[in-house]
Amino acid sequence: MSANGPLAAEPRSRLLDVILRRSFRRGRFQLSSGAWSDYYLDLRRTTLDPDGLASAVALLAPRIAESGAGAVGGPTIGADPLVAGLLMHPLLRERPVLGFLVRSAPKGHGTGQQIEGHCSAGSRAVILDDVVTRGGSLLRAIQTVRAAGAEPVAAMAIVDRHEGGGEAIAAEGLDFFAIFSVEEILSAAAERGL
Repeated sequence: MSANGPLAAEPRSRLLDVILRRSFRRGRFQLSSGAWSDYYLDLRRTTLDPDGLASAVALLAPRIAESGAGAVGGPTIGADPLVAGLLMHPLLRERPVLGFLVRSAPKGHGTGQQIEGHCSAGSRAVILDDVVTRGGSLLRAIQTVRAAGAEPVAAMAIVDRHEGGGEAIAAEGLDFFAIFSVEEILSAAAERGL
């Protein structure tokens, strides 16, 4: 690939390009919140793309480093690729920051854990998800992390759909950051005729 190709673009532009190519769909979709939408963002298709994951991680890692958190995780499956990618980022490896994943319910076998990985009592944690709509998945993960005795310090996502999730997270006393607003994604999609 040439130096002027997609890899040479800054991470935010690269990430937007991958989202539009891999994850943006028009149609009629029911969201996990129960709401209906005429577009869908399947961001797992972005975070499971090497360039999409590398771009998202490059944009999230500095904010996580600034937070002083010692752990990063979120609801499985939306956070899984992000957590893995972030653990490999140089800014977080030198700290080090450890990862964890939050199941929707405790597993019914083995140790019966709801949090897998490294989220211990007293640790400061950043909670991640790929898309935030009303914030249900992130809020459940925040409550689970608190119940484990850890302290959530911030929540982050790739896209905020601006349907109340950011405000609900702020009401829990956490800083919330999203790389993109849904308005930016929809505007870019319209420019491309999507």
